[in-house]
Amino acid sequence: MKLPSLWPVGFFAGGILLFSHFGGRVHFSPLVILLCVASLLVAAFVLLRLDQVWAAMALSAAIWTCLGFAALALERAAIPANLASTLIETGKLDASATLRWRGRLRSDPQQLPWGTRYEISLDEVESAAGVTPVSGGLRLTAYQEEPNGGNSLPARSGDRVEALVHALPIRNFGDPGSFDQRAYLALQGIELQGSLRNTRLLTILDDRSRLTVSDRLARARGRLLNSVNDLFSSRPDEAALARAMLLGDRSFVDHDRVIAYQQTGVYHVLVLAGLHVGALIAFFIWAGRRLHLGLYSGTIVTLIALAVYVGIVEDRPPVLRAALMAALYLCGQLLFRRMDLVNMAALSALVILIARPSEITDASFLLSYSAIGIIGAVGVPWIEQTSEPYLRGLRHLTDVTRDVSHEPRVIQFRIEMRAAGDWLSRRLPGCASRLGPGLLATPCRASLFFWELIVLSAILQLGMLPPLAYYFHRVTLAGPFANIPAVLLTGLAVPIGFFTLAISSISRPFAGILAKALGLLLAALNSSVDWFAHWHRAGYRIPGPPLGVIAIFVVLAILLSAAIRLRRSGWWQVAALVPLLAMAGVIATYPFAPRLSGKNLELTVLDVGQGDSLFVSYPGGRTMLVDGGGDPGDFHKEGMHSGLDVGEGVVSPYLWSRGIQRIDVVALTHAHLDHLGGLPAVLENFRVRELWVGRDIEIGAYLHLLALARERGVAVRHLERGDSFVSEKVSGSVLSPEDLNQSPVVKNDDSMVLRLADGSQSLLLAGDMERPSERRILAENQQVGVSFLKVAHHGSKTSTTDEFLAAAHPVFAAISVGRDNSFGHPSPEVVERLEAAGVRVYRTDRDGAITATTDGRTMNVSTFYGNETR
Repeated sequence: MKLPSLWPVGFFAGGILLFSHFGGRVHFSPLVILLCVASLLVAAFVLLRLDQVWAAMALSAAIWTCLGFAALALERAAIPANLASTLIETGKLDASATLRWRGRLRSDPQQLPWGTRYEISLDEVESAAGVTPVSGGLRLTAYQEEPNGGNSLPARSGDRVEALVHALPIRNFGDPGSFDQRAYLALQGIELQGSLRNTRLLTILDDRSRLTVSDRLARARGRLLNSVNDLFSSRPDEAALARAMLLGDRSFVDHDRVIAYQQTGVYHVLVLAGLHVGALIAFFIWAGRRLHLGLYSGTIVTLIALAVYVGIVEDRPPVLRAALMAALYLCGQLLFRRMDLVNMAALSALVILIARPSEITDASFLLSYSAIGIIGAVGVPWIEQTSEPYLRGLRHLTDVTRDVSHEPRVIQFRIEMRAAGDWLSRRLPGCASRLGPGLLATPCRASLFFWELIVLSAILQLGMLPPLAYYFHRVTLAGPFANIPAVLLTGLAVPIGFFTLAISSISRPFAGILAKALGLLLAALNSSVDWFAHWHRAGYRIPGPPLGVIAIFVVLAILLSAAIRLRRSGWWQVAALVPLLAMAGVIATYPFAPRLSGKNLELTVLDVGQGDSLFVSYPGGRTMLVDGGGDPGDFHKEGMHSGLDVGEGVVSPYLWSRGIQRIDVVALTHAHLDHLGGLPAVLENFRVRELWVGRDIEIGAYLHLLALARERGVAVRHLERGDSFVSEKVSGSVLSPEDLNQSPVVKNDDSMVLRLADGSQSLLLAGDMERPSERRILAENQQVGVSFLKVAHHGSKTSTTDEFLAAAHPVFAAISVGRDNSFGHPSPEVVERLEAAGVRVYRTDRDGAITATTDGRTMNVSTFYGNETR
């Protein structure tokens, strides 16, 4: 089992992880690390000369580890000091001001369903203090009613532009389990983002510098996207799929369509990676043979096409990884070397990690190499020992002289196949008698091919289970089956699609005919995915498995690979496979208890931006989620929306980080989108027993939530003033709404207000109630004195009056608010009022998630960013 590339990349990756763990605590000079590497190299060479092979190998492992350590140190040291986000965060640039940012467009303006996106490579910024050189990337979005309405700036990639905007660094949500959006965009070279209120605020500067190769390729991509739109102008669904599968632009793919692809485990066909590169390479190899190109000329043409493809498409990191592996394969062909897939993957991973060590923590990187690793380590060698010999044995079946080149079992198979073919030939008409062997061989060959496809798909889903569960909290039971038509249709659609785009520049009518054929393939793909998505439990969501479980799974997969590759008996393979499948079952079912506060009452005010979402854990393990957040500023159009689905991207990951699969109660205070928007995703992702609501409202989003609850068997309960509930030693009371009379419009003051009491400690969850409700509650002498107040309406001056604050007299207060929101929340007047009353005020935009825990006697408050108060 010779895998020379596997060990260096393993130790190199280990060095990167070591530096990422210790590098922030101790300063390591890259030069000192490289000097250590040089010393170790000399020592290893001396040991080799002394025939101390094992000692030299140990030193070589240390060398690769130190090189990984040094690579990440060098990458971090290379971050420019004038990075735009760094200048803002260190106070050298005023983040509150609108500045003039200048730089070059990285690509043509990208049309979106809700407007236009511009990405600028910055070189300077003009502020009141003057012009400052900067570096980094700025992403701007111009929102408009019609994406093709003619309002976008007629700019092209490479144009030097100036944008007068308020730009801010990327901010992650301050919650456990939240996605690292900042690191994700940093890998794409984006450090700032902002909204372009009017395209007149973006101007093209007079610049006569020459276009780079990258600019020309980006412009070509823009032309190809326009060609796709023209060819599929009357079929928007197929156009969206073609844009995604050919050029990496998923902006126009409907949200429900994306969910269907994710549920069935075939979302990878929408992400440009190995499947697309493989289909393109296969097409060029096939075309080269048909054109009788020699090995060298055909390989060179394929490599050039591959380079152009990588330069044009989006989704650069996955495509780069796949293209690098494909280039290694092609170069191996030139040298007449058959490269092991695991070796090839390891070598490409080493090259990528040398160039960009920080990719090791990127989910996309780990998913790519999990997929190729399990296929190369288990799938391919297993097939080579089982079905592949029989598939080769079907070639030249009637040539007896070739039998000796096969294994004994395959020789016997060929003899039996010829005997069956002769029997069939004798029963066919004379003109067709010589077709007997072929009539048997063709269905056998097709059956073996599909069997291998099923096996590879099942093994792929097995290998992808841990990273998909850990990063995306998804198990796809339909994946092994749904991937068969998806892979076949994608393998046809990608080369046909690019051939269609190439022809469109020569003959539009002929390209239109090809586009109809391509459209049939894409429609068939959508139909296939929809059919599998309607399977019962085609996929479901789970918390991410513990890292220890994943480590055991990886070790067992390595043992299975070793048993197969070393050609151990079937018992060895079974002995490795059974515990591997058992561990896969553990990952897929997550049989672990949720991580709750035990005997204490806990309230966590989540950081969901400009919205509300609160998680309550009662003593004894009962759970309640109050509101689900949701950005009211999102642009929604035809199943697509511009912003993050807070329920899917923020609230659900937090709950999964606590190991939660079931929620006893989901309560909606009122039907504004900044409270309701994330709840549909919560109902989809978790088993919910009850949905608590106040007044019914005749609006679409609220009615959809009720319909979804009933569809999923969730009991809907209406609560009003005077209702109460008890959980263990915690008592709860409803202070508002006043009644359940149906309202035609949503009002903040209709909010459900809850008070929780545990011993001498209590919490008030005020929703968005305003002055009228506060006055009514005080007039009714309802008990409002609390230890912890969730401040109403994000700290707006419409709430938290002096009288109500004096009656509540909280020790702690939490304001759920979005950073730099357009509403001016929280009101400085309210914050001053709270502080004047001696209240310790927390804010989610500054402190992240705010957690209050009480045992009924005392209360502790802590935040995601580390503050703790008793």
